Amino acid sequence: MMASNQNMKELQWFLQAVKYGGLNLHSISFYLSQAASGCYQETENSMNINISGESISYFSHLLTTLAASKNAKSTLRNLEFHLVQWEVQEVKNLGILLENNPSIKQVVFRRNKFLGKCMSELSEILKRNKMIKEIMLSESNIGSVGAGYIASALMVNHSLEELQIWEDSIGSRGAEELSKMIECWQGTEPWKFMFGVDKTVGKPLRVACSLGMNFTVKSLDMTGVRLKSKWAKEFRWVLEQNQTLQEVNLFRTCLKDKGIVYIAAGLFKNRSLLTLHLTGNWFTGVGVEHLLCPLSRFSALQSQANITLKSLSFGGGRTRIGRDGLAAILQMLTSNQSITRLAIHDDSSLRPDDFVRIFKSLEKNATLKYLSLQGCKGVQGETLIQTIMETLQINPWIEDLDLSRTPLHNSGMTQGIYRRLGQNEKTEPEMDLLMDMPLTEPKSCRVFFCGQEYAGKTTLCNSISQNFSASALPYLDQVRTIVNPMEQAVKTVGMKIKTFKDEDTEISIWNLAGQHEFFSLHDLMFPGHGSASFFIIISSLFRKPSNKEPKSTGEIEEDLQYWLRFIVSNSKKAVQQCTLPSVAVVLTHFDKINQPSQDLQLTVNSIQRLRDKFQGFVDFYPTVFTVDARSSASVSKLTHHIRKTCKTILQRVPQVYQLCNDFIQLLSDWRSENYNKPAMKWKEFDTLCQVKVPALRIRSRHDNKERVEVRRRAIATCLHHIGEVIYFDELGFLILDCEWFCGEVLGELIRLKARKQSSSESNGFISRKELEKILRANLQSPIPGMGSKVFENLESSDIVRMMLKLELCYEQDPSDPNSFLLIPSMLEEGRGKPQRWYLSTPDCIYVGRHLECHDSSHMFLTPGFFPRLQVHLHNKIMALKNQSGATYSLEKYLISISINGIYIRVELGGQLGYYIDILACSTKNLTETLRVIQQLIVPAIQSLCQGITLTENVIRPACVQNLTPPRYRRTQVVSLQQLKQALLSLPADGMYDYQHTWSPVSDSGRTILQAGFNFARDILSDDDFRQVLHRRYHDLYNLSQELQVPLENNQYGQDHASGLSEETQTVEPSIGGIAEGVEAVLQRLKIIEQEIRDLKQEIQGLRYYEHQLLLELHRKVNYLVSFNVQVEERKVPNMFYFVKTENYSRRLITTMISGMTALRLHMLCEFRGEMHVVEDQTGCELMQVDNRAVRSLAPHVKNFMKLVTFALKIGAHLAAGMGEMIPDLSKEVAHLAGSSSMAAGAAAAAGAMGAAALGRRNRAAQGSRDVQQDLRAAQQWIVDFLRDRGCSSGKDIAEKFGLWRVRYRDTGQIAWICRRHIYTRSAEILEVPI
Repeated sequence: MMASNQNMKELQWFLQAVKYGGLNLHSISFYLSQAASGCYQETENSMNINISGESISYFSHLLTTLAASKNAKSTLRNLEFHLVQWEVQEVKNLGILLENNPSIKQVVFRRNKFLGKCMSELSEILKRNKMIKEIMLSESNIGSVGAGYIASALMVNHSLEELQIWEDSIGSRGAEELSKMIECWQGTEPWKFMFGVDKTVGKPLRVACSLGMNFTVKSLDMTGVRLKSKWAKEFRWVLEQNQTLQEVNLFRTCLKDKGIVYIAAGLFKNRSLLTLHLTGNWFTGVGVEHLLCPLSRFSALQSQANITLKSLSFGGGRTRIGRDGLAAILQMLTSNQSITRLAIHDDSSLRPDDFVRIFKSLEKNATLKYLSLQGCKGVQGETLIQTIMETLQINPWIEDLDLSRTPLHNSGMTQGIYRRLGQNEKTEPEMDLLMDMPLTEPKSCRVFFCGQEYAGKTTLCNSISQNFSASALPYLDQVRTIVNPMEQAVKTVGMKIKTFKDEDTEISIWNLAGQHEFFSLHDLMFPGHGSASFFIIISSLFRKPSNKEPKSTGEIEEDLQYWLRFIVSNSKKAVQQCTLPSVAVVLTHFDKINQPSQDLQLTVNSIQRLRDKFQGFVDFYPTVFTVDARSSASVSKLTHHIRKTCKTILQRVPQVYQLCNDFIQLLSDWRSENYNKPAMKWKEFDTLCQVKVPALRIRSRHDNKERVEVRRRAIATCLHHIGEVIYFDELGFLILDCEWFCGEVLGELIRLKARKQSSSESNGFISRKELEKILRANLQSPIPGMGSKVFENLESSDIVRMMLKLELCYEQDPSDPNSFLLIPSMLEEGRGKPQRWYLSTPDCIYVGRHLECHDSSHMFLTPGFFPRLQVHLHNKIMALKNQSGATYSLEKYLISISINGIYIRVELGGQLGYYIDILACSTKNLTETLRVIQQLIVPAIQSLCQGITLTENVIRPACVQNLTPPRYRRTQVVSLQQLKQALLSLPADGMYDYQHTWSPVSDSGRTILQAGFNFARDILSDDDFRQVLHRRYHDLYNLSQELQVPLENNQYGQDHASGLSEETQTVEPSIGGIAEGVEAVLQRLKIIEQEIRDLKQEIQGLRYYEHQLLLELHRKVNYLVSFNVQVEERKVPNMFYFVKTENYSRRLITTMISGMTALRLHMLCEFRGEMHVVEDQTGCELMQVDNRAVRSLAPHVKNFMKLVTFALKIGAHLAAGMGEMIPDLSKEVAHLAGSSSMAAGAAAAAGAMGAAALGRRNRAAQGSRDVQQDLRAAQQWIVDFLRDRGCSSGKDIAEKFGLWRVRYRDTGQIAWICRRHIYTRSAEILEVPI
């Protein structure tokens, strides 16, 4: 009795605690029909309540109290009921509790009984409640009626996430109702359904069928339910149709091979299942083989059927894996790329050797993280332990091994394995990604055989190979004489590569195809990034080997010059050019020359001239090799030169990673082991690094994988640069056989032109399928000694992607996988076609730019340049935003573009292609049209000819309008920089009206183009004018600093500063409607008018600013003239300069150097504000400049030239009359503008005009002292010099210099002025002769 009272007190305490918030419970479990009542707290947040049959009334009271508790509303999460016999009122109390406590997410009923209408009431509760996420009914005997109520409630409740029903009382009808509910479930979240039923087939079969129509169930647990193949057959359909089922547990379901085959078939199409448990079933190795088939790949070209399943377990029970199952496991582990967890449990059919093979296969698996071999009898033995340790050393991605209940675990031999797993968790200290990779001298060198067809390159290569080979036949030279000459005349088509070993050096000879159609591919093979290589230019002394018609000296020189220019042009484009390219010349068919002839000597002399011409561009070997290419003895000296030069070059070129030299052999071994495959997938390269190269191995699963990946890619890139492989990051594979790719695959592009048949290919297009078919035939061609697996890891689509990457072709529509491809090598010339503009209206403007190689005698645009430009420019235009209106068409040497109403033609011209013409026709204004050219076309051209300087010229608009042939418009161009320089030499108000005159063009007396002119504003854009104005502004600004003009008066400078911040406009082509088009035109007209007004305003402001500076300049000069009037009373003029007479013209001396001869001293008229050169002035000759003259006059000349330079920029020299004497001072101007003398020396201007600049205020005193010292030294030298020449009196100075000494009436200052000023300004002066 006392115990019963104590238990009742516990329940009452619980009621009080709940009522007043004394507990913070997350979970409450009710146990009814117990022997005694009471409660105890399992954990801090969970409580178990036992209620005896005598205290059953407390149960309803507890539910009511919990429903009213405020604290429980925010904390209670889970409710569990055991052995409860529910009545309707209690169920209603439960409903109130659930409604008042929205935090409750889980309700569990275990072995409950629902009396009367309790299930109906529970159904209503579930319909109303939107917060419960999980319901479980275990052995609660709900029957088919209860199952129907649950199903009807869940048809309304769409918030439930998990439903578990574990019993066999629902019957077929209940299963039917639940199945309908599952089919129609429309919940917002995927949910979990666990269903345990009796051992009959019908109910689980119906549930399986319903899952096919359900799209929210995410978990199915059929543990312990005996299933047959009929169920598995229906479940296959579920796996194919269901998109949300993520976990399936079929543990101990008695499935046999047939059932597993159905499940495996469903996995082929399933894209959602993540976990599949099949442990404890009855299938054999046949079932394992079928189960793992969708998870395996059987060829490098095959895709894995199922890539979503991550976890798989099988074994145990009556499962017998056997031989067939083992082979399937090994294939899956080797090729699978998705399984992260694999469990093989309680297997007794596999032996220790089988598990050794399983762990060996894991060396190449980078996805599996967890492997469980629980209870497997064959996991034992020292060999297996050693294999596991070696695998863990290579494969760091395995995070856990479960070997419990295995013989290894039972014998305590697994500690070392788990320690190794622990080490795999540790990370190595971070180091610089590439700094710790050692560098060394490269061990491979490439020799490029360059020459035209029939030059004997292949024959020469074969003879050289005999010299490298120790097995060369001694009678070969005798055999060569009886070889059929016609057989020798057969030319080699395509590129060939031969590789030789010379001690530890690998020498590969790249025999470049001599046929002209292959020339466009030569750029792709040119070495870059400082790789070890040199060139042998081979030319035959005869036109064809089958006859004795010799080549002329001019033909040989032209042949050699082409290849020299090709080598120079490509070497300039190389990113890293550490040394000049080495070149040697070989003349073949020398055996056909019976005796030395004069022609041969002329040829040698012409080669000598080429050597002199290309000095500084290539390292030209002085000896010319004359050989019989068929004789190994004849080429022995050449072979020795190749060996010696290779070793020299390898010492000079930059070092490579040590691993690159190691990889050369590794890749060779890999090809030998893999059917001599010409390509390697990146995953295969990763595996090779992980297994064979410890320095590139990922040592820990927590190691920085990206860091190792960067190192691997650096090695692959280095191998690409030295010519061992062809590799690009984004393609995902490496080409190992360069000869096969360059000769066979790229050769197909050349052969396509000859095999064109359909009309769709006549314009350069070919369907992607057709091209892949052609390439596939090449890939699958029978090669002696090679098996069928040669190309299994390379598809024709991979080759097409490589061609797209190399810009050998482009897709007409990149969004269409079956898009046509345009291949420039298939294009025909457009000769004979009428050349005209598609747009021709009176308001059209025509503009052209001519881009020419600055040094066309040594470089040119290679044959591969323009085809790549055709592809590159297309890709660039298609990448633009809003390019929907752009059209693009091609001919062999022409690109036609229409973009946003602007029509552009890009033409390749000149012998060997040394210039490009860009012609445009547009209804837009000139500036918009030129912006398209400058921002789109020109950058695309420059990006493909890096290292080659292109000068930009303006084409005569009439030539553009009439599409004058290139041979006539060759002279109708003017340098853009020359035009801008001409504008700079003009006064600001004359710039806009400057005219450039064009010469006439005639052909055989027929006039092609009349002489004419164009205003600068019609051939230069506003941007060009702004550049000229900005440059002039900067010059004027520097002059203002010299003359101390206040910045606040410089309104133009402020405008200029604001103008500099304008963002560069981008080209955004678009097509609008008619109304929008009219509006856009009006808006552009307003913009153009405003730009013209702004430009004129800038010019006016600039001219006003120039006028101010010119006045200030004269004021400073006047100050100079009157400086220190007491010094000898100005007995000699101060304004002097020196000239040198050359070729009947006079040149102003800008620098005084000791030893200069034949100079003449001249004086300027010093009249204030009107200083000028005196015409017909005799001057005094200075025979030689000595050291004293340099010391006295150097400061004067330097600073005199400084202000003369500034005067030149504002047109003051025109007034002074010195224009014809002033040399091109552009370099001197740049030097002065960037030198410290501009800033710091502004106060130290000495001599005639330089003394005007007094410097900044804080240095005025020091500047004054410098002026006085420099001026005194210069004046003293002038006085002494004139005295020595007998020119010390006023009469003498008047005779030699045309100057007379006067005094200004207003200021009293002395000046030396010309006769014209004496007459015109007589009222202002008084003559004061000496």
